[in-house]
Amino acid sequence: MSDIAHRKTEHLDLCRDGEVESGADSGLSRYRLVYRALPELDLADVDLRTRIAGKTLRAPLIIGAMTGGTDEARRVNRILAQGAQLRGIGLALGSARIVLERPESASSFEVRDVAPDVLLFANLGAVQLNRGITGDDAARLVELLGADALNLHLNPLQEAIQPEGDTCFRGLGERMAEAIPRIPVPVFVKEVGAGIGPETAALLACLPLAGVETAGVGGTSWARIEALRQRDPKAWAAGMALAGFGVPTAESVLACREAFPDRTVIASGGLRTPVEMATCLALGADAVAAALPFLKAASEGLDALLAAIDAMVHTLRILCFVTGARTPVELRGRVAAVDRSR
Repeated sequence: MSDIAHRKTEHLDLCRDGEVESGADSGLSRYRLVYRALPELDLADVDLRTRIAGKTLRAPLIIGAMTGGTDEARRVNRILAQGAQLRGIGLALGSARIVLERPESASSFEVRDVAPDVLLFANLGAVQLNRGITGDDAARLVELLGADALNLHLNPLQEAIQPEGDTCFRGLGERMAEAIPRIPVPVFVKEVGAGIGPETAALLACLPLAGVETAGVGGTSWARIEALRQRDPKAWAAGMALAGFGVPTAESVLACREAFPDRTVIASGGLRTPVEMATCLALGADAVAAALPFLKAASEGLDALLAAIDAMVHTLRILCFVTGARTPVELRGRVAAVDRSR
């Protein structure tokens, strides 16, 4: 097994069976959805359909980026893809640099045969543009996987803790500006769990991106995951100490919406309940993404995954109804800050 494949196996096992959440506050508890006892709607009027990257989803929900590169990852990805296809939601694949280095690993990411209609995101670490990967390479990856869009992920905290980490982020904005126009599908930038703050959002807004995914603090911590892989005591200590470091999800959603007023903002980072998801939509997100809840459900099989999706979507529909929002877009702004002084 290659070093990358071994790392991906460890990541998957830890996420499925370990204690990998940061335990930090996502900031979403500081807000509440505004209930309307007279919504002036029929529940049947609520339409959750949402258009992202040129495709229409039945609900503003994306199964977040997780894995690839191994036989077990292939099994998981295909279950996730079948669930996304059957329920009409999006799917983001895990980081696929391994496909460019080991083309034989592509089968672990290939899901189009079971999910021909799904909004599918390929995924590549942005820092790899400083390691010789080009926009043309990214375009080739998109073509190989049949993806509709590409996530370039930012993860400096994870890379700094990871034993094999790539930490040269110098000049990366310029590399991204050069690469993005060469990629023939919408390109997004996503964090991996430490969030996107106002300064970063403003810098990203200068790039020809279709949008961003927040991945704020509050959910899975890749600093913690890398710490759990460590044999170096000081690296373990750093990863555990910084597991909750970064921009909380709520703050990240607000910062990204301000910087990207007319482009897509996908909220993620510790979204575990439909109330949290609806709160992100009310704060300005166009759609929401979650990974860990779906991974755990998919580990029990397709039926468990479908049940998890159905429960989330059903509750999200009710939340729109009882806030008087006929669509997810109408949910925007139907939120109030919680007064903690009382």
